[in-house]
Amino acid sequence: MSLTAVATAAPPDDLESAVVEVVVPVYNEERILEASVRRLRRYLNTRFPLRASIVIADNASVDSTWAVAERLGADLPGVQAVHLSRKGRGLALRTAWAASRAPVVAYMDVDLSTDLDALLPLVAPLLSGHSHVAIGTRLAPGARVTRSPKREVISRGYNLILRTALGTRVSDAQCGFKALRSDVARELLPLVADDSWFFDSELLVVAERLDCGFTR
Repeated sequence: MSLTAVATAAPPDDLESAVVEVVVPVYNEERILEASVRRLRRYLNTRFPLRASIVIADNASVDSTWAVAERLGADLPGVQAVHLSRKGRGLALRTAWAASRAPVVAYMDVDLSTDLDALLPLVAPLLSGHSHVAIGTRLAPGARVTRSPKREVISRGYNLILRTALGTRVSDAQCGFKALRSDVARELLPLVADDSWFFDSELLVVAERLDCGFTR
């Protein structure tokens, strides 16, 4: 099965001059995709001090997500849409990050559940050279999280298992808010085997074992 990406893109200067590229991986998100991407693009245009692009990475949606993504890529400067023929969040991130020209690559969940004002503190240590990898966490003291008790227990249980089994110090491996220096991403991606939901966790464990600088 071909994994060749099909893309619609903003004018080249909007994408090639980006300092930060934010990837939004999606699967069957036709209901919220447009509102979320327009909100994110508006924030980056008006409140984010660095030039940033958005890549919508559609991993084999079977609803109208790709049609919405194509339209957004055609309508909004600084937005690109990429379609993959096989499902997998990790595959979507791997494909988009490997092709990026921006010095820093990031990703966030399509529901934009993380405060957008946290994006600059996430990427600033990477641009300054202080860190190579930066991750958000919903488990830090003082973090405000709105989700069901069941999801809270599952999340905390998963991260406890990960720390116990793999010896990682990462507090929240599955938080959909991460960033890496692009050169570091290109070194790490070939070492990560999973292309699905475990991609995040494996990436962070590999980065930690290679002693990449972390900002948590």
